[in-house]
Amino acid sequence: MLIDSHCHLDAPEFDADRSQVLHDARAAGVVGVVIPGYVASRWSALLALTAAHDRVTPEAPQLWPALGLHPVHLAQHADDDLQQLDAWLTRCPQVVAVGEIGLDRFLPELTTPAAWARQQSLFEQQLQLATRHGKPVIIHARRCHAEIVRSLKRTGFARGGILHAFSGSIEEAQAYVRLGFRLGFGGPLTYPQARRLREAVQALPLHSLVLETDAPDLVPAPWRDRHGDGRPRQPGERVRNSPAYLPAVFETLCQLRPEPVPELRQALRDNVCSALGLRSVGGG
Repeated sequence: MLIDSHCHLDAPEFDADRSQVLHDARAAGVVGVVIPGYVASRWSALLALTAAHDRVTPEAPQLWPALGLHPVHLAQHADDDLQQLDAWLTRCPQVVAVGEIGLDRFLPELTTPAAWARQQSLFEQQLQLATRHGKPVIIHARRCHAEIVRSLKRTGFARGGILHAFSGSIEEAQAYVRLGFRLGFGGPLTYPQARRLREAVQALPLHSLVLETDAPDLVPAPWRDRHGDGRPRQPGERVRNSPAYLPAVFETLCQLRPEPVPELRQALRDNVCSALGLRSVGGG
């Protein structure tokens, strides 16, 4: 009975079979999915999607929306998007977090002085909006953990949330934990070469860990070479990740932690609920 703390279920990759994906996720034991928005043009559709699944049923997990302006999509963000975000947060109490927001130094086009300055401005203004509305945040951070921490401290943001797809050092992880954040681990944890991630999962306190898929991206190792219908992946093909694959991440985490499996399952679910202020689901 797991919660996927980060899944882009509203992405076009799921348009053809979203209901089946949700059914498969529930059958795999996923009782809830957090869906972070990433561009303003898709917020309305995201809210409509989650409103259509606003209660737990045997056929589908609970869905929770978050709204944010993702740094990788910087070119798509308009000048008035922050005002729109403020308005959505005011009239939509079902939004559980501001996210996906953050900073990115991985893509070269985002590291020019102008792009970096705009990234920082959007990130810090969204942190301020989250503070004003009493919301946690869901943060994207690639190659810029020190800058993320500086922005959090500079804005005085204290509501916490989730650092999505964590990929830093144990020391960087501990800095986020001290600031009240949980750390999201997904498909990359299942890769045999992910030694640093595995060491972080072993070293961090259990209360700081949450699971995620980031579907349709970051496919867990057991699913990287075949599609959901069982077809083998052909050269050049992309396998779509799914919230139904979250148990593969959980199984890897169980191999790395000393706690009993039932305790881990309960704690990981509770951690998401605590980080985002969710009503506990699935018997927790």
